[in-house]
Amino acid sequence: MKNLNMYLVFFLSLCFVASLSVFDEAMAANRAGQFSVSPVIGGITFDGEQHLETRPFYGIRGGYNFTDAFGVEALFDYARTQTTRGDGDVDFYRYGAEMLYHFMPESTFVPYVAAGYAGVNFDAPGGVMFNTVRGAFDYGVGLKYFINDNIALRGDVRHLIYRHDGTLQAVEYSLGLYIPFGGAKQATKVLEKPVEPVPEAVQQQPEEAPLEEIPATEPQPGKYKYCISLNIHFDIDKADIRPQYGAEVARVGDFMKKYDTTTAVIEGDTDNVGAYEHNMELSKRRAESVVNYLVDHFGIERSRLSAKGYGSSRPVADNTTDEGRQKNRRINAIIDCAFDVKGITPPDMLCMFLKIEFDSGKAEIQPKYYSEIDTVGEYLKKYPTTTALIQGYTDNVGGNDYNMKLSQRRAENVVNYLVEKFGIDRSRLTAKGYGSTHRVAYNNTPEGRKKNRRINAIIGCTVK
Repeated sequence: MKNLNMYLVFFLSLCFVASLSVFDEAMAANRAGQFSVSPVIGGITFDGEQHLETRPFYGIRGGYNFTDAFGVEALFDYARTQTTRGDGDVDFYRYGAEMLYHFMPESTFVPYVAAGYAGVNFDAPGGVMFNTVRGAFDYGVGLKYFINDNIALRGDVRHLIYRHDGTLQAVEYSLGLYIPFGGAKQATKVLEKPVEPVPEAVQQQPEEAPLEEIPATEPQPGKYKYCISLNIHFDIDKADIRPQYGAEVARVGDFMKKYDTTTAVIEGDTDNVGAYEHNMELSKRRAESVVNYLVDHFGIERSRLSAKGYGSSRPVADNTTDEGRQKNRRINAIIDCAFDVKGITPPDMLCMFLKIEFDSGKAEIQPKYYSEIDTVGEYLKKYPTTTALIQGYTDNVGGNDYNMKLSQRRAENVVNYLVEKFGIDRSRLTAKGYGSTHRVAYNNTPEGRKKNRRINAIIGCTVK
């Protein structure tokens, strides 16, 4: 009963320490460069040949992680047991080191394997067992559960093998705390329950840079971006649309006339020949000419159209060659479609927002979001010459490197789903993680961070 009470007190202590940190939501993981201290308590069972009782043991671990996955720990254990023959108490000591290899080190649950070598000593009066240090090999498994970056619970099982008039064995099983410190710089912690009420914008990142202009191609929930590149050539320094290009503009006009709930942004771009300000003004006039043509020849309401000029600020090719400069002189129409576009003629590019939410720090796709990805898979299956870029984004909670890796893993999991369920050839798919770059909202509110955690599918529609 005394031992049971001791275990209960230790378990309750672990729960109390864990509860002190439940409001800390920074990303938790096993990290390279960290030192650690781990107090542990558990039990040790000896094989029958040693004639020793199973008893609790107490231990301490001190560790260092060389990488996120690979680390080392020094250890010390003590147990007071008794012989089953009535020879009195026996003090058991173990001190040595182990190598640890962690699986899924960036997860909240981190399983690992361990192997090491230690000295064991049984100190007992009357010559029971042996009083000299003997070498002992051990191996086993463990699991860490990170409550946050500052503390984790751990459980371990070890099989000990040593010799004394033959091979002897014991098994240790323990629970404990894993307390890391040092290592890679962690994300700024966000205090959810301050002592005094503070506006949320002040709590989080008051010096967040202003938002850049959100591209017209950025898809929104419930809307597709139906993108058409117009093969229009303008006279030098002119913005008038020549008659032979009426059929190009009709690709946009006919579509918007048929689907009268759509809106469009007409974007103009130039090469870098000429002054920057002049090119900005020229590209805007060319985009406005397309808008005017759509209004005059197709009766599209002007309120459904807008024109943007970007000058030479967004090159898609090398401006040092004639071919590259010609590619950079372009007009694109980005059409907002608030309906399912799978049944209509594919555009040059189709941008989809996938409504997928991930658990904090995780990349696994929950089954309830499969239907979102199915939309992409069905489209790629229907049009087998199309390709897709899956883009992953996060908010700014966590370090930059961590967020880049996390967003990449999330995008890759979407690609894997498309390959496995729909049989899409992997060569048609690309995964790209952008971390917390390319924000569409400020990160100083929960709503803004939710908008920034997103998955987009950009489909290139080369249909034959």
